[in-house]
Amino acid sequence: MKASKDRRWLIVIGTIIVQMGLGTIYTWSLFNQPLVDHFGWKFNSVALTFSITSLALALSTLFAGKLQDKWGIRRLLICAGIVLGAGLIISSQVSSLWMLYILAGVIVGAADGTAYITSLSNLIKWFPERKGLISGISVGAYGTGSLIFKFINGSFIQSAGVTQAFFFWGLIVMIMVVGGSFLVREAKVIHESKIQNGSIQKDYTVKEMLKTKEAYLLFVIFFTTCMSGLFLIGIVKDIGVKMAGLNIATASNAVALVAIFNTSGRIILGALSDKVGRLRVVSGALLVTAAAVTVLSFVHLNYGLFFASVAAIAFCFGGNITVFPAIVADFFGLKNQSKNYGIIYQGFGIGAISGSFIASSLGGFIPTFKLIAVLSIVSVIIAMMIKAPGNGTPKAKDKRNPGKIRSMSPDTRAS
Repeated sequence: MKASKDRRWLIVIGTIIVQMGLGTIYTWSLFNQPLVDHFGWKFNSVALTFSITSLALALSTLFAGKLQDKWGIRRLLICAGIVLGAGLIISSQVSSLWMLYILAGVIVGAADGTAYITSLSNLIKWFPERKGLISGISVGAYGTGSLIFKFINGSFIQSAGVTQAFFFWGLIVMIMVVGGSFLVREAKVIHESKIQNGSIQKDYTVKEMLKTKEAYLLFVIFFTTCMSGLFLIGIVKDIGVKMAGLNIATASNAVALVAIFNTSGRIILGALSDKVGRLRVVSGALLVTAAAVTVLSFVHLNYGLFFASVAAIAFCFGGNITVFPAIVADFFGLKNQSKNYGIIYQGFGIGAISGSFIASSLGGFIPTFKLIAVLSIVSVIIAMMIKAPGNGTPKAKDKRNPGKIRSMSPDTRAS
């Protein structure tokens, strides 16, 4: 038993290494201006690359679960790490925007999303009793990778130039993802059914999940969470300059503040959700988000209010996207977690592009913040009312664990 527990924590370490490598793609903003200066491209055209990356990341999660079923988690992570690293390395040789879009956008995003959702879901399966904490550790590592590599990639750009920086970045990421994968082992769910509200919760397939109203309600909540957080991350410096009257250098500090509070929210709220309930954490975080964007909309901002509001939104966004994988597992079972969460995760991709379109349509930051506040309150109401779907009538309980019909059994085969 002790050996089994030790092995589980080795898998945690491997997943952390993988996730930190994957999270480095969120340093993309460092490359925008250097690429503009080097090639003479338009800034908005270069910045579009990351939107393509985010969309490819989200879409790839729809197919990642099927690839994992065919190849196994370790082989899938090795392939994803090689493709991700190669995409960045070859990006060092690009000479046109369309090549950048394909390599650093589509290929890197798809490889990143495939490894992200499968390694996260696999780790949750190994710790069914600590879904929130484990999700927080994994997603927190993703954010930590972004934070650390802001300095590493920034150093590469300054010392070797932007094109060579892609080469070194890709090489390191490939080593991290492929190396970390050798510590990861497949967790196989034989069956997980829990007595919940007098009925049996089963492991839902994607088709079965999509027949429930709960899947669509969860999507609405997740979309709201992602749009609020991702919209803020993209414009936080501009808010400081235009709405709080800060100078560019001071407002730029908010970028680091967002990264710090985003990462801390992932770890803290993830662990808290195991103790107080996941939907309670989501409801509380959305209420705080609604309050923060209301302040940004109606209050004359100063230094303190600006940074407090930004920190609150970043903290809640990080926490909510961490808790959601565990919520999907609670609602629809662990067996098809990668596939089911891949569907809900499309709220991330849609949320990533919706904020900018809505801001353009409504005419700026403040109307968008007001809409986010309304959507957040609606999502709070949904989160307070929604319950996991039940199925059938209670069967005999597991004598060792009265709350479960059958527990998860990790597959001991090397993958």
